[in-house]
Amino acid sequence: MILADLASSNPFLLMLEFFFFFIFIMIFVQCLVDLFADHEESGVKKAIWLLCLIVALPLTVFVYLIVRGPGMAKRNMDRQKQANEQFTAMVQSSAGGGSADQIAKAKELLDAGTITPAEFDAMKAKALA
Repeated sequence: MILADLASSNPFLLMLEFFFFFIFIMIFVQCLVDLFADHEESGVKKAIWLLCLIVALPLTVFVYLIVRGPGMAKRNMDRQKQANEQFTAMVQSSAGGGSADQIAKAKELLDAGTITPAEFDAMKAKALA
């Protein structure tokens, strides 16, 4: 009977209610992710926010967005930047570690007469391995 009371007879209004409920849940989840990903916040403050989120969900979500909203965007951008840097480092390390650069430097050393052709071949084989 509760579902019958909540659902309206108009399908458009039902869709609109579902949309707003879904958006609210997404905002709630984003608040939780931000709360637990913030390493500067103390454990006691996190516990208080979590307790308030559980007890008075709608009000606390809006208060959280007002109080910590500007910091949420900055922390999210910092996490994205860190993830991008880690991804870039992983791609560069898996791309051969700059073997072409190593071979070019070895060639410069060979041309300058600093190393012998045998040493150049050894450095080239090491870079390609």
